[in-house]
Amino acid sequence: MYWRALSEDQPGPKWAGLFAAYWPDYHAWWLKEGEAARPTYAQCRRALAKHMPEMLPLYDELCTLTGGGDHAARFLSFYCPPPYLSACSQAIWAGKEPVMVRNYDYNPNAFDAMVLRSGWQGRQVMGTSDGLWGLVDGVNDAGLSISLTFGGRRVVGEGFGVPLILRYVLQTCETAQEAGEVLARVPTHMSYNVTVLDRKRSYLTAMMAPDRPAVITRAAVATNHQESVEWISHARFTATVERERYLLQRLRLHRDPEEKFIGAFLKPPLYSTAFNAGFGTLYTAVYRPRKREMELRWPGTTWALSLSDFTEGARQVLVPGAA
Repeated sequence: MYWRALSEDQPGPKWAGLFAAYWPDYHAWWLKEGEAARPTYAQCRRALAKHMPEMLPLYDELCTLTGGGDHAARFLSFYCPPPYLSACSQAIWAGKEPVMVRNYDYNPNAFDAMVLRSGWQGRQVMGTSDGLWGLVDGVNDAGLSISLTFGGRRVVGEGFGVPLILRYVLQTCETAQEAGEVLARVPTHMSYNVTVLDRKRSYLTAMMAPDRPAVITRAAVATNHQESVEWISHARFTATVERERYLLQRLRLHRDPEEKFIGAFLKPPLYSTAFNAGFGTLYTAVYRPRKREMELRWPGTTWALSLSDFTEGARQVLVPGAA
């Protein structure tokens, strides 16, 4: 898998180039249920103005960079996108220097494979890109880190794709408490567990859903169910309960040192090679929010990235089990 790390302070030619390269595949995905299944531009803009008003100037700038097309603008709003499933595990290791560790389990053919550092709207953010301005995990210059897992429920409703919600949190929040307030307020189109950790060691996990209020918890571990398993076949296939139990044992019973705890993410049962079903582990990410640093890890490979000293680059990494 070919990964890139890109940096651009303000939306400009680099981001426009990325959009041009990725748009044909994203456009086909966005249209897969037909154009009429997606909200109109007016509905998308109204939803953004209501729930994420701070993002509107940035959204307009990005839409202009795409050439101002209707479909691109509707896609970039992330409002009521087609449903999609991932697996994933994430946990907070609460040692002297607390870290957030996560595995992202998804289809390698539907993934940006990119770390994006931006200085949009005066806020530095670095994270794993999804949908070209959304994020599946990241950290900002205030020392707030965030990560998502799928919540293991079939229900789809009116709301935003969660990668844009993560971007919104990192653009506008500085603490776990502020993030929790946003996560409780912004509607999501599917169920997700979003974990945040700030520079002062505060953390929380929001269990978000389109059909019921978000539940804000002190959970240090999140896999692919919420308070109980609702989608039994998905839970069995992804071993969500077993992964949660395994992580809780590592945190509570064994008290693994940091490096051993991180290393567990690169082995079963947390590490998955189920790429034929779309749920293989694409990478492990380690976030140190106080230091504004992240690492991407694969078996035998580590790529360290710093928000304050970000270096662009590219890596060809071998992902076991991926075609």
